[in-house]
Amino acid sequence: MRNNLVTMRRERALFLLLLLLLLLHHICATKAHKKHVCPPSSCGKISNITYPFRLKGDPEKCGEKSYELGCENNVTVLYMNSEEFHVEAINYKNYTVRVVDPALQLGNCSSLPLSSLSRSNFSDTYSYNRTGSYQASLDPGIDGESLIFEHIVFLSCNHSVRENGKYVKTEEYVKWDSKGYAYAVVGDLKAEDIEVGCDIKLVAPTSFTTFNNHSYTSMHSSLAYGFQISWVQLACDNYCPHGFCYFDSSKQKIHHFSFTTWMTLLIMIFICKWRKRHASTYENIENYLEQNHLVPIKYSHKEIKNMTEDYKEKLGEEGFGSVFKAKLRSGPSVAIKMLGKSKGNGQDFINEVATIGRIHHQNVVQLIGFCVSGSKRALVYEFMPNGSLDKLIFSRDGSIHLSYEKIYNISVGVARGIAYLHHGCEMQILHFDIKPHNILLDENFIPKISDFGLAKLYPINNSIVTMTAARGTIGYMAPELFYNNIGGISHKADVYSFGMLLMEMASKRKNLNLHVEHSSQLYFPLWIYNHIGEERDIDINDLTEEEKIIVKKMIIVALWCIQLKPNDRPSINRVVKMLEGDIEDLEIPPKPTLFPDEMGLEDQTTSSI
Repeated sequence: MRNNLVTMRRERALFLLLLLLLLLHHICATKAHKKHVCPPSSCGKISNITYPFRLKGDPEKCGEKSYELGCENNVTVLYMNSEEFHVEAINYKNYTVRVVDPALQLGNCSSLPLSSLSRSNFSDTYSYNRTGSYQASLDPGIDGESLIFEHIVFLSCNHSVRENGKYVKTEEYVKWDSKGYAYAVVGDLKAEDIEVGCDIKLVAPTSFTTFNNHSYTSMHSSLAYGFQISWVQLACDNYCPHGFCYFDSSKQKIHHFSFTTWMTLLIMIFICKWRKRHASTYENIENYLEQNHLVPIKYSHKEIKNMTEDYKEKLGEEGFGSVFKAKLRSGPSVAIKMLGKSKGNGQDFINEVATIGRIHHQNVVQLIGFCVSGSKRALVYEFMPNGSLDKLIFSRDGSIHLSYEKIYNISVGVARGIAYLHHGCEMQILHFDIKPHNILLDENFIPKISDFGLAKLYPINNSIVTMTAARGTIGYMAPELFYNNIGGISHKADVYSFGMLLMEMASKRKNLNLHVEHSSQLYFPLWIYNHIGEERDIDINDLTEEEKIIVKKMIIVALWCIQLKPNDRPSINRVVKMLEGDIEDLEIPPKPTLFPDEMGLEDQTTSSI
């Protein structure tokens, strides 16, 4: 009797599902035949202005309000991001419009765009939000075709850039500073591609990609051609409001998915949901990995056990799990981190894979692979023979000795790695746990930033970020994570942590040391500030004059980094320049304070943000 009841319920659910599918199919078919009968408008050389576009003054039924165009001095104008762009062409077959910045003049290489634009200014999710947002590229559809911007980046440098084939001189036409040097570069620039002493002045897109990358006149002609943006998602939304469609660029048509395909797919989803009523942590992780096409290799749990020889050699503990030495079948040694009990929906695991699974930089540890098998989760990293930095700079037995030249080079490498995380990716990556334990060293003592379990991703243009809880390690955490009114949480939190790390590297001792002879030495940054401010020698044994200069430079930079207020700290790019520059160019910063009330601030309260 019970089995019959279950079967009846299942059949009833399937019947309702089929009924829903028929209804959706009817809605899509009906919406697909909707016609817009308004005659086209024209302005200047654009004579075919029709749905979804319309000119100002056209009847409301003739187009979307958010796609309204202007006609100024017989030129068709598109309004986007509070700026005006001249419309060069509208293509209703592939749902694109080509626009150009009005300040650009073909043949006048001194003319530059008024607006600085990149892909981040456009929707790249293909989800139409009914605000009329344009997309930077087409939905790849079935053949993978897409409209990709090529960026041209303008830079101002305080010195001549040599031996860099990417940098093209523009000084004959464009010069940002009368005493400086001006260059243009084609393509996206990562942090490590930007020469020291160079600043980005302007980023401009073009969709005309067949030009000479080493000729500025050719670059400028491509900018004057303009760039294409798409409204394909709006067209798809009009075709079927539930989004069951795709753009076939080979046939230049939008199609809705076949009824049979969707029926089969949804029935399969229904069966899976019936079998597994509650999504587990591990399903959430699997879904994330499937939806994001990641470069790292996926290993089975059996492969992980074989690689570690059943977890034979333990290297240590990290914030979210134990680390074991292992060997790939191809020969190289690797480090495998077995994650402990997950937080939330496997967010610590997802954080780590999301942040470093897509990037590659000399000073960021490389993720080789991962494992998700039931409750077992593992991350496979490149092996760092010299271990973590804390074991070297805090070595008590003196068995390991690092010269100050090597310590200085490590500090510059770590700063460059943080700069890449902050500015070298499509998303800003904030680490929130910079400390000696999370800096690994390869066979050549090149530092690699590791352990991204606390990391967060934010858009590049987000200066202030929101957090629901304080995160990090006491002693390295920025004060704004505790105090509400000294400044917002931003990339300056990592700068503070780096400053505390840099201070410990310079002194080869913990910043907070309870086992000192004099109470004045308890908190090292305050003690060392007094020595530097009074031009007294730094009390570190057996330093040469050259080493004293290195240590003093590192300490001055560290003192700037650990200023209480985030706005008083330099950016990490500025930190790199300070470390690489001359000590004579560095000013002594204000005395570091531990608490807001030391600065005379009133009514301070602490909280976990």
